[in-house]
Amino acid sequence: MELISGLPEDVARDCLIRVSYQQFPAVASVCKGWKTEIERPEFRRRRRTAKQSQKILVTVQSKNIASEKPGLLMKSTTNPVYRLSVLEPEKGLWSELPMPPEFASGLPMFCQIAGVGYDLVVMGGWDPDSWKPSNSVFVYNFMSAKWRRGPDMPGGPRAFFACASDQDRTVYVAGGHDEEKNALRSAFAYDVASDEWVPLPDMATERDECKAVFRHGRLCVVGGYCTEMQGRFGRSAEVFDVATWRWGPLEEEFLDDAACPRTCVDGGDDSEGRVMLMCRGGDVVALQGETWRTVAKVPGEIRNVACVGAWEGALLLVGSSGFGEPHMGFLLGLKTGSWAKLKSPEDFTGHVQSGCLLEI
Repeated sequence: MELISGLPEDVARDCLIRVSYQQFPAVASVCKGWKTEIERPEFRRRRRTAKQSQKILVTVQSKNIASEKPGLLMKSTTNPVYRLSVLEPEKGLWSELPMPPEFASGLPMFCQIAGVGYDLVVMGGWDPDSWKPSNSVFVYNFMSAKWRRGPDMPGGPRAFFACASDQDRTVYVAGGHDEEKNALRSAFAYDVASDEWVPLPDMATERDECKAVFRHGRLCVVGGYCTEMQGRFGRSAEVFDVATWRWGPLEEEFLDDAACPRTCVDGGDDSEGRVMLMCRGGDVVALQGETWRTVAKVPGEIRNVACVGAWEGALLLVGSSGFGEPHMGFLLGLKTGSWAKLKSPEDFTGHVQSGCLLEI
């Protein structure tokens, strides 16, 4: 059966790859042929090759409570309610994902998210009722616009762990702390396609509140602190090679200063060989070789950076001017060094806890 009546197959496929990700469920429901086509691995590769894929930033963001003062968030004694917000930075469009049935009243606080192909994985966090850490896993599929329950993270509940995705089929989890606030050395890989967790060898050191970045088949786990340090961040990093299934030597002086590494992201490749970007103080810095160099100033309106995303030639930053203030987004052209402020509807200015960038 023809994909589109009267059109050659290659032309029909060129039409389908131009469909917005938001229309995937509708396209899949048209006929079996269309559903089969868009679910093929080649479909995603074809979209990316033809530059028809869409970059989206998904954030764990609190719902905005109407304020008596326009532009400000109302101070409230009640716990914030978190949902999943979606920003298409290149178009400036905002939307909201449906909630998992189990979290109809709000996501767990401090849950972590990662994108894998056409899936979004939501892991852990504090139960909003009991305030206990959870090891639950939920997966949202953009093709079907449906949620499913994944297998729990192994090793019991953990909080403030690092996670990173290879963007293809695997999410890696490392460090954090257990229910007794003991920092952890353990790490695991979650194969989303097969729905299985696999243990990694332990890291060389405990790492609570560390950050993970996946790049070219290697998982880099940065910073964090051991149980005895309790919030005093270290400067080291260690790298896990997926091909050899081994951790490399501990890099003791990876960071210039002992700071929270949560804004570290893969900076892509350019003529200067950037490997990683992060916000440090009021600067955006890039790791070039073994040296961190300033590439731009953080916009003056941002004092607290909530999350960062990067792709070829661009850096997306979301943050606020202070506690309780509206969160906003800025887009940096890495070649031009210029910032552009993104318009944020009032419904999407709530506090952002974490986020991840997907290309779908």
